Amino acid sequence: MVNKRTESAAILFMLPATVIYLSVIVFPVFYSLYLSLFSGSGINNWTFSGLQNYTALFKDSIFLLSFKNSVVWMVLSLIFTTSLSLFLAVILNRSFPGRTFFRGLFYLPAVVALIAVAITWRWIYHPMFGFINQLLSAIGIKTGQAWLSQSQSALLACFFAAQWQAIGQPMILFLAGLQTIPKEIIEAAVIDGAGSFRRFINITIPLLRNTFVVVISTLMMGALKVFDIIIGLTDGGPNNASQVLASYMYSQTFEYNHWGYGAAIACFMVLLMAFIVIPYVIFTAKNQEDR
Repeated sequence: MVNKRTESAAILFMLPATVIYLSVIVFPVFYSLYLSLFSGSGINNWTFSGLQNYTALFKDSIFLLSFKNSVVWMVLSLIFTTSLSLFLAVILNRSFPGRTFFRGLFYLPAVVALIAVAITWRWIYHPMFGFINQLLSAIGIKTGQAWLSQSQSALLACFFAAQWQAIGQPMILFLAGLQTIPKEIIEAAVIDGAGSFRRFINITIPLLRNTFVVVISTLMMGALKVFDIIIGLTDGGPNNASQVLASYMYSQTFEYNHWGYGAAIACFMVLLMAFIVIPYVIFTAKNQEDR
């Protein structure tokens, strides 16, 4: 039985973390909600506007474009990032010389700061001296494509630059999931005559269900929080073609001093996050009960 002294000590140790959590996470959420009900810029020029900032969002063509770009980023992440990270995990789960080295090599970009990734890829995408255009030129495709300066390619260029870093974490999660699959099940399937593809579809994929939930949830949340790579590569340009929710919220709040409008965008993002997080929490809790 826990005595009062032990209980008091536990509360005392938890207090700093609780204060930090309330001040850094909880307070900003409610303060943003409060700010979103006001209009104006500057320090003292505030007027209560109710829900006008929220209704203005859906009349703002740039906000709608930013929302569309965030959704496109999310869909591409679910298709491209999930598929490629699973493919790499399956390859790296096999036994071959240098396996540990390649695992580390593919995971290494995940620990690099995104702003450093942006600087690197600005050079790679350079119209004249960049690696991509130089490579295309070497195989006979003459192009001076300005990947980051054209509306048609800016968002996709930012996305693929981000994937260089984003692949590592889901790859490790899939790799960990693959290593929990009992070898006896795979061996039994081999004895029954199941080929590699059939084993992958009928055994590996179903047994990775929990891992898929974690990967998909984190990728969806990550897509809504994309910021550094956009600011570092295009700053939302050209003509807002690569603007996403987080970068548009930043520009409205800190560049144009539209604090209430920026807070409304932030609250909208929190609401979208909730639609992702709540099903994930319910699934996790149900999984724990089943165990």
